[in-house]
Amino acid sequence: MLKPQQLLTLRAVVRTGSFVIAARDLGYTASAISQQISALEKETGLVLFEREAHGIRATAAAQRLVDLSIPVLAAIDDLGHQVHQLATGATGRLRLGSFPTASVRLVPPALSALTATHPRAQIQLEEGEPDELVAALNDGDLDVALVYEYGLSPLQWPDGLVRHQLVREDLVLLRARDSGLSPRLAGLSRVRWIASREGTAGALSLTRLCAAAGFEAEVAFRSNNYAVVWELVSAGLGVAIVPGLGHAPSPSVEATRLTHRSAFRRVMALHRSENSNPLLGTMIRSLRSAVPAGEPYVHPTRDGQAEQISARGRIHRRPLR
Repeated sequence: MLKPQQLLTLRAVVRTGSFVIAARDLGYTASAISQQISALEKETGLVLFEREAHGIRATAAAQRLVDLSIPVLAAIDDLGHQVHQLATGATGRLRLGSFPTASVRLVPPALSALTATHPRAQIQLEEGEPDELVAALNDGDLDVALVYEYGLSPLQWPDGLVRHQLVREDLVLLRARDSGLSPRLAGLSRVRWIASREGTAGALSLTRLCAAAGFEAEVAFRSNNYAVVWELVSAGLGVAIVPGLGHAPSPSVEATRLTHRSAFRRVMALHRSENSNPLLGTMIRSLRSAVPAGEPYVHPTRDGQAEQISARGRIHRRPLR
């Protein structure tokens, strides 16, 4: 089988008319060049050079083989360039999983930043809740998963994942403006509540916050869409608790940060520790840069640390690559 290096050597010898000069140009010894040409002649059964008293002369067969090798060597050179592009993340594909709030607030600016520097990269976006995304991550169907956990409903993440903390959100009590309702949970035991779907971490967090305030919330409406929750609150149909990224300031809705020490939600990016996708580091940095700054209920995590999750959920901090 013809070897690309032999064809490159042949081209250099034909161009220079000398084993010595070709060796110098290619960084080999003249003996190594001679051995490659001899091997190529043996492989092809062609006489490529006529040895003369004061040098060598390329045969017609050598000239023809050089002509035939031009598109082959060009394709190999292009392949090398494409491989380099893939290895550095300039091209390639990354599969990102996200929950809806992050898909609205974090993903668009993150993808805008990534595609500005890697315009040929292909990003596939999937949405789901944390348990669904982590399952897809473990199955190898995702490269990165944006997930969350509530302070009152912490989660145990599987072994072998790396966690990048992105943001800590305050939990915010929403009530219709001028409703006259108390800004304190203890004063809202007799009102209707709007909550996320039963069984979700948000619904469990609400139950535990209200229990700490001494009552059980009467939930009248449920929705996992914070825009719907906001509209229901604005219409005076109940009160709700949402995380900082789910809050949009409005003249018709009054917001109050809850002071309970566990009234927060963390958002993080997870990936498998063995994932070698060259776009991975760029995606994590883009997600960090996408966290909004200056919002009263959103607090970016800027320590640049990754956390390796190992057996029994133990965490080992390591620098972000």
